[in-house]
Amino acid sequence: MQDEKYLEEYVLVFKTQLLEHMGMFQGLCFELNRYRDIIHNPKNHIYLKRKDAESNPSYKQLIPYALLQYKDTFFVYRRGKLLAEKRLLGNYSLGIGGHISITDPGLFGSTYEDGLKREINEEVIIDSPYTQRVVALLNDDSNDVGKVHFGVVHVLTLDKPLVKPREKSINETIFLGIGDLQKDVDGFENWSKICIQNIQHMLDYQK
Repeated sequence: MQDEKYLEEYVLVFKTQLLEHMGMFQGLCFELNRYRDIIHNPKNHIYLKRKDAESNPSYKQLIPYALLQYKDTFFVYRRGKLLAEKRLLGNYSLGIGGHISITDPGLFGSTYEDGLKREINEEVIIDSPYTQRVVALLNDDSNDVGKVHFGVVHVLTLDKPLVKPREKSINETIFLGIGDLQKDVDGFENWSKICIQNIQHMLDYQK
């Protein structure tokens, strides 16, 4: 049974119809400017109770999804039992991030990067300087989880591989090279699979 507090939380969403109007896509999209208004225009944002948003594909929840990179490796973890989103339990993940809550003060009044940092800091402790940039947008309508979420994919490039879990749902942490990620791709959640399958394109986009 999902946590009561989790279900009652209000999260930021936008109408799926807006994405259809701008151009629906499956997987990653690198045309960031085309969908800029989805992320940055508050007129397109609505806050819904999470228990309603999770089962209503008429809306997409906006999710910052950050990949932590050190040289040629990426931070990987396994989603544990205390994870609020039970549909992802047990999967390996390449992404850190989460929903944007109504309690996040001034998220779009300041900068999107500030909001991203708040989301990341809830899940991990990064003891290293880093640079970051948005590299892609992610939409996956192939399953029930994906149908109600929309990802903004960031790559955080770390000076040192110093990352520790803050949440107890983050287990078996390790930095893995691209070859190992591609070899074990079937063990990852869908969003991570999509990123791994396109990882070279994402890295080339950063240059």
